[in-house]
Amino acid sequence: MKILVGYDGSDLAKKALKLAQEHARAFHAEIVHVLHSKVTDLPKRQQELEERDMDDVRHSMAKEGVVCETHLLTREWDPAHALVDFAADHDIDVIFIGVKKRSKVGKLIMGSTAQQVILEAPCPVISVR
Repeated sequence: MKILVGYDGSDLAKKALKLAQEHARAFHAEIVHVLHSKVTDLPKRQQELEERDMDDVRHSMAKEGVVCETHLLTREWDPAHALVDFAADHDIDVIFIGVKKRSKVGKLIMGSTAQQVILEAPCPVISVR
């Protein structure tokens, strides 16, 4: 079983990662953790911070006996499409994603990454709030 976690370092993403870790242990699954960044030409310092964050996640998972890969997606389009495409390309069985409540105007202006993933993913999606 392969689990994908949409992770951006936020508190919601950390909650999603923790729940995914519990599922991975219970189902002897592998976590394919994804840290998404919209910009392809990140400043060097930001890229180093994100890589260190991914290393921390990998080490934390290894301590718990959970196999975990990390990937930094630097695609031009929005994070929802990047996650959905990654899931389809890598035969992901389930996606964990954090969701936050937004007003209708906020959704209209900013969109909802979680909503897009839930509606377009090729596999089940577990939302965490």
